[in-house]
Amino acid sequence: MQTRSTDIYDVVIAGAGPVGLFLACELRLTGLSVLVLEQAADPHSSLKQLPFGLRGLSIPTTEAFHRRGLLHEILAAQRAKSGAIRNAAHWMQQARKPAGHFAGIQFYQDDVDAAKWPWRLPTPADAGVAVDMATLETVLAARASSLGAGIRRGFGVSAIYASDDGVTVQAAGETFRGRWLVGCDGGRSTVRKACGFDFVGTDPEFTGYSIEVELADPEKLVPGRNYTPAGMYTYAPSGTLAMVDFDGGAFHRTAPITMEHVQGVLRRVSCTDVTIAALRLATTWTDRARQVTAYRKGRVLLAGDAAHTHSPLGGQGLNLGLGDAMNLGWKLAATICGHAPDDLLDTYSGERHPVGAQVLDWSRAQVAIMRPTPSTRALQAIMCDLIATRDGATYFAERTRGASLRYDLGGGHSLIGRSVPEFELHNGATTGELLRTANGLLLDFDARGPLRTLASRWSDRISYVAGEARDRLGLSAVLIRPDGFVAWASEGAPDQNEAAQAVSRWFGDPARRE
Repeated sequence: MQTRSTDIYDVVIAGAGPVGLFLACELRLTGLSVLVLEQAADPHSSLKQLPFGLRGLSIPTTEAFHRRGLLHEILAAQRAKSGAIRNAAHWMQQARKPAGHFAGIQFYQDDVDAAKWPWRLPTPADAGVAVDMATLETVLAARASSLGAGIRRGFGVSAIYASDDGVTVQAAGETFRGRWLVGCDGGRSTVRKACGFDFVGTDPEFTGYSIEVELADPEKLVPGRNYTPAGMYTYAPSGTLAMVDFDGGAFHRTAPITMEHVQGVLRRVSCTDVTIAALRLATTWTDRARQVTAYRKGRVLLAGDAAHTHSPLGGQGLNLGLGDAMNLGWKLAATICGHAPDDLLDTYSGERHPVGAQVLDWSRAQVAIMRPTPSTRALQAIMCDLIATRDGATYFAERTRGASLRYDLGGGHSLIGRSVPEFELHNGATTGELLRTANGLLLDFDARGPLRTLASRWSDRISYVAGEARDRLGLSAVLIRPDGFVAWASEGAPDQNEAAQAVSRWFGDPARRE
């Protein structure tokens, strides 16, 4: 795509991480012009290759990728690296299949009772997926480019001028104009700061380290996650380490990370005299937990770490950001195309802010049982006992994997606001496949004429599919938003007024007939 400073894009996105790239894909599905500006000139940072940089993808994330035809590409790309990953990641070699962890307390798949999760059917997205950031970004960048999104690397946003009808962005000495701007530029977001979003929360308690080293005496460290009287470290025999030093976040981005400093922290945290022979890679992070009070300010929106930051414990930040992109994409597209209900874009912040707040509290709770104090260790022991039970493992799996995610959309049916089950229709088509175009979807299992007529009035935004399903879970019809969440559901004879109200609520006025 040729990019000129005189072009006016429908959407300019700051940040070419997974969130910004996935959002670009979503917007291009509806034909909008999209420009992604990325500060880093080279997307292949060595820090993204660290084995502890692997991120477990949650159920909502894998469902989103499945519904856009991306999941198989991500799995194939990650399998190409699987040998190196297995050699480095100790947790992938355990006899029992891990289902996740809470502050390092592991729970296992065979303890999880998935029958307690309502409205779920088998889906390709059920398989646990761990992916490194470099692989994920490569796949998403290729998809965004193939769809026609422009990606400019080495173009960090330096100034923003927003008005009632658009946004002007300066980056790398050039000026770009967009009708809308979305900041996906990380925890130190330039967009958030320049546009004056309120960013509130709690200060850090520790400095975390992710490092790759060569040890002179590796036998002095115990593989896996270890809690000590001074902190915590996780060690893989390949030389990859994660450490937590409860210093109030004092060292994070305050000084160069030297081998001498890292060795001092490692000795203190591990309570050993282990010696580092070489420091290959190192980065720091903290448990600072902050969130903007609203995700939109005029023509500027935020998503991902730009809207919320917290510690990477449990790897929920990536999933949270990708959920933002999936929720925002179709709503912003409908707004730009002119057929959105008046308040549709406001539901982005209304739906995603509570989800973000819950994740921040989840992160804070993990920090609370990681502190190196006797009372915390006692609390941790109790948590270990609870997580080892079937109910406990199910609860923690439900929370960490996002199985309980439900937006408050109103309506009387318990499926409304949840991710749609993977219905398989009589012709073999599944809901995941039917959502590839990013249109809404009305499934009419009983092929009732009134629902077909209703859907025909929104045929430019809603796909109508009639026919029996292999397992319809007692339902007669389901209206699904483009992001895969249920807007209306019926058992028995559908209430036509309720169906029409739900369609109007999420898809606006019907198309005009000439």
